[in-house]
Amino acid sequence: MNVTATLRHARISPQKCRLVADAVRGAPVGKALQILSFMPKKGARIMKKVLEAAVANAENNHGADIDELKVSSILVNEAPTLKRYHARAKGRGNRITKRNSHITVQVADE
Repeated sequence: MNVTATLRHARISPQKCRLVADAVRGAPVGKALQILSFMPKKGARIMKKVLEAAVANAENNHGADIDELKVSSILVNEAPTLKRYHARAKGRGNRITKRNSHITVQVADE
């Protein structure tokens, strides 16, 4: 059975978050949580929370055994971008794009 958890509009760029997702994709849940706990990236903290939510969904809604779960897929898609402007010389302005992510974690029985 596949159980998912989704975080929408996470305030991290998808490129940075995909680096973390590649490290834990396909790993058993216990190992993935351990990797994310000691990874010194902002995306690791966010990904760990979403993974814990997916595990809680599997345990509470479907009665799955936590020890047999593994991370079957992690999707990091682009969310709407915040557009800001930074003042420059001679009355000009530069655009600043603050990128957001949609993170979906799917866990499954082995």
